Amino acid sequence: MISFEYLNILENLTIHNPAKEYLSKIILKEHKSPGTICIIFTDNNSLLDINTRFLQHEYFTDVITFSERKKKLISGDIFISIDQVRLNAIENRIDFQSEICRVIIHGVLHMIGYNDSTPSEKKIMREKEDEYLCQFNWKDVIIDCETRI
Repeated sequence: MISFEYLNILENLTIHNPAKEYLSKIILKEHKSPGTICIIFTDNNSLLDINTRFLQHEYFTDVITFSERKKKLISGDIFISIDQVRLNAIENRIDFQSEICRVIIHGVLHMIGYNDSTPSEKKIMREKEDEYLCQFNWKDVIIDCETRI
């Protein structure tokens, strides 16, 4: 079961059902099975607190993944800073929806077992993100209420 929750932010995202289906398909394509996965949208300060307390990293980040793998079954929590995703989108000159989808996929890939600590791992991670962004129709799956007219 994949769920979406909000922590210390207003519910300013609309997430349509295909997102869960797409994420399940990614997990299955990577020869894993989805267990209980919670994607939690939060703010920079909350994610900084998590980063500091649990990972001893004192800097802002866009995503932190806590996962548990039992054979092929993966479960866990993915925390995403909406603030940082907005900054990433501006910095990379892309729309917020594309960046939030990339970050969600990135978190799921970490949960599956992919890392991005070395240049070669980063290259593989980016290739996988691109593959899954292109493979499914993410357009209009996630709608940012702040940018809707």
